[in-house]
Amino acid sequence: MEKDKAKHQKGKAVDLNQIDFEKLKDSATENPGVLPYAHNNGSAVIKPEDKGKIKGRSVKAMHQQTDLQMQQLYEQMRLLAEQANAIKSRVQVSERIYLADIPFDPLIGEVYYLYQKNQEKDVLSLIGPNEWGRSKPFEKYIATVKMLADHTWDILDKSEDLI
Repeated sequence: MEKDKAKHQKGKAVDLNQIDFEKLKDSATENPGVLPYAHNNGSAVIKPEDKGKIKGRSVKAMHQQTDLQMQQLYEQMRLLAEQANAIKSRVQVSERIYLADIPFDPLIGEVYYLYQKNQEKDVLSLIGPNEWGRSKPFEKYIATVKMLADHTWDILDKSEDLI
């Protein structure tokens, strides 16, 4: 029966007395996952990284992203500035119109025409600059305007003489 056991056992018998456990202890670790290198022949290859290259790529990506965000903010500021200038211009024209002679009650959403009557006075009219014929009772055409719901005036067309 012992011969049968010997036949079933394959490989060489290991003599534990010949193993130097102290020497093996120096070449092994309890936590192989924290080693900066492969700890046995079957481990994955670990190559050292170029930290300067990694940081350089990170800084480049950061600059690209922040430049994009700054460009978006600039576009938003430019649009807001344009809108603020349009409102400012609308207020200036509205003030000029309310200082002008208005011989009728203007209606919201209707189109009117602003003329300069003389050096000191403007006039709001129902008649457009091309509808007068040869006789024009005003010195200059200033703008075509439309009254908005907030009682400011939208400029639809203007001459160079407008503010």
